[in-house]
Amino acid sequence: MHLRNANAHHPFLLMATLLALAVLTGCGSSGSQSSSPGSADLPPAIPAAVPVLLFNGTGTSSDVGAVQAVLNDLKIKYITADSSQLNAMTKQELGGYKLLIFPGGNSITIGQNLSPQTSANVRAAVQLYGVHYLGICAGAFYGGFSIYNGVDLTGGVAFEFYADEFKGIHKNAVTLTFPKDSPRDVYWEDGPQLSGWGAIVAKFPDGTPAIVEGNSGKGFVIFTGVHLEAPESWRASLSFNTPLSEDLAYAGTVFQAGLNGTELPHF
Repeated sequence: MHLRNANAHHPFLLMATLLALAVLTGCGSSGSQSSSPGSADLPPAIPAAVPVLLFNGTGTSSDVGAVQAVLNDLKIKYITADSSQLNAMTKQELGGYKLLIFPGGNSITIGQNLSPQTSANVRAAVQLYGVHYLGICAGAFYGGFSIYNGVDLTGGVAFEFYADEFKGIHKNAVTLTFPKDSPRDVYWEDGPQLSGWGAIVAKFPDGTPAIVEGNSGKGFVIFTGVHLEAPESWRASLSFNTPLSEDLAYAGTVFQAGLNGTELPHF
């Protein structure tokens, strides 16, 4: 299960704060560059034994298992870190990975159970050491600017919910459009639309960005407001024109792009 994500940025502070009080089932150019802090006297990264660190701490959901299934299918080696483990890691340790994945869940709970220093370390790993970041639904909220201890890989840009949220819809099959591929139905649940940062890889039906990519300092970042990795069990009550196998295959493409820092086709 996922939990509702909420964020606030200035015009929407009251609305986002009220949304944050409700707990629901459910849920996360070559890119805008945000300025990275100075790297003088940067201590060397500590090489990791595997390329991917997957966060599975407090506030994450069953999306962790969905992400693991894709990584296993791709035969990409990874380790998991819960909130306590991530809080104990230094920026040098985080800087030894190729890709950090923050999956779906509740972005407020994720941020509140990680220290401000941890969020700063994640930001340093990306912007100074060149680690890549894949944020899915809550992981996208957390990776942007957020008053709930967000990482702010976006230079102050916060993300808002996709429009269905404000219609009382909390999960849906949404049809995404792509610059080169045919439209694709994918699973959405309480996720953000990603206006204001990065190059647009896919758009929601209302034209707002559903998947974006870009550079943040030295690192490459992909944010997705939908769950390409959603298993069949999540789709059961909804109608999809796109087969599950196609969505999972595209999830693999996005994960590989995140791992390798490779741009996806964008508008």
